[in-house]
Amino acid sequence: MTIALTTLIIYAKDMQRTARFYVAHFGYASNYAVVDGLIELKPANGGAEILVHQAAKSLKFGSAVLKLSFSVPDVDEFVSNAATAGLEVGPVHRANGYAFANTKDPDGNAISVSSRQYRA
Repeated sequence: MTIALTTLIIYAKDMQRTARFYVAHFGYASNYAVVDGLIELKPANGGAEILVHQAAKSLKFGSAVLKLSFSVPDVDEFVSNAATAGLEVGPVHRANGYAFANTKDPDGNAISVSSRQYRA
């Protein structure tokens, strides 16, 4: 049996806003059409696709139990480019041969950018 994590579903207060966020800052592509209640985001350079789903009004945001981690070869460069594009990213931390920094999406979901995958 083959098993792989290929898709993440993100519940959003504003589906279009959340989709635009991941397209603008994390290299996803989308036509922003809502099909079967979802907006599909395709990764430009490999990785898991993201489906954006309308959050129920009863869903409570702000309590992190999951963090998305995006691999980048150069965290400092990502943070610099993100700032130019209007994305606030926290300070760059360094540990055991790699770097990482943290931010949040429009719904408060935790996001990390990390060079861990690229360490020697």
